[in-house]
Amino acid sequence: MSAKRASTLLARQWQHGGWLSNLLLPLSRLTAWEVARKRQGYLDGTRSAYRAPVPVVVIGNVYVGGTGKTPMVIATVQALRARGYTPGVVSRGYGVKIGPHARVGLGDLEASRFGDEPALIARATAAPVAVHPKRALAAQALLRAHPKVDVIVSDDGLQHLALARDVEIVVQDERGVGNGRLLPAGPLREPAERLREVDVVVTNIGTPGHEPPGASAGGRPRQVRMWLEPDGTRQVSGHGRRPLADFAGQPRIAAAAGIGNPERFFTTLRSAGIQLETALALPDHHDYAESPFQALKADVILVTSKDAIKCSALNDARLWEVPVRAGFSDPQLFDWLAQALPPPARA
Repeated sequence: MSAKRASTLLARQWQHGGWLSNLLLPLSRLTAWEVARKRQGYLDGTRSAYRAPVPVVVIGNVYVGGTGKTPMVIATVQALRARGYTPGVVSRGYGVKIGPHARVGLGDLEASRFGDEPALIARATAAPVAVHPKRALAAQALLRAHPKVDVIVSDDGLQHLALARDVEIVVQDERGVGNGRLLPAGPLREPAERLREVDVVVTNIGTPGHEPPGASAGGRPRQVRMWLEPDGTRQVSGHGRRPLADFAGQPRIAAAAGIGNPERFFTTLRSAGIQLETALALPDHHDYAESPFQALKADVILVTSKDAIKCSALNDARLWEVPVRAGFSDPQLFDWLAQALPPPARA
């Protein structure tokens, strides 16, 4: 069986169950034991969590892989700044060798040194970013380098209990909790019951008009729908900018995405009237050390912002980034968040 067929089979089993999921179920029981043991250690004090001197908002998921956390992090940082806060971001720095000390940066960061998602967040928000697998170390380094930061937003890290938090936000997508089982028999990092304990569950529905029934802003956890709307396009290797609608109806258009759910990006483009001759799904966090586009017979290749942050060195004039902005069904979401946190520091 090819790697692609095996991956498709596993994804289908994770969503709907089946023989392979049943076969892996004993290993999932080991996962459940380890998750419970770790969590109990923090509850009974045998493990200690770092409590930052400023509030911490964790944005994570229980479903393994990409569900749309990065747009949620960007929207949260921007909303907190608009409400008077000076936010900073901590992240693991996935795929990057960090070393013993956290790496802190601001502005245009190199994805090869910080990771693609932290580099994208830094560029989109102008907030300082610190990366380290131990997010407590990242938080400490962030506050040393930027003492005016008065709220920390953690990109992922719901399961990283060594960093104490004030608010937990989970981002999921249309897959929900899949077959409801823990890894490896299912897609969950923690039991589905964990969703009852968080403050907000944000469901990424991709594009407007695909809302799941019954989502509402009231109750706890607060239930919110999120959608991603294209925000124009810009040339990756150049200064060109065009409305996305310019590409509708044009021939020889391709798209590529190295994200957790590439099909969501392709659906967004098709919903905008773009006919894709090729839709190239790449592994999440694809490094673009070599160009995967040389064989593509396309005049334009549309890519996500997460991919674009690593593609500029390819010097391919056909590459156009499609940034997205998040929209929310709950217009009071970020007002609620600000009320849940201490007031911003005043100079």
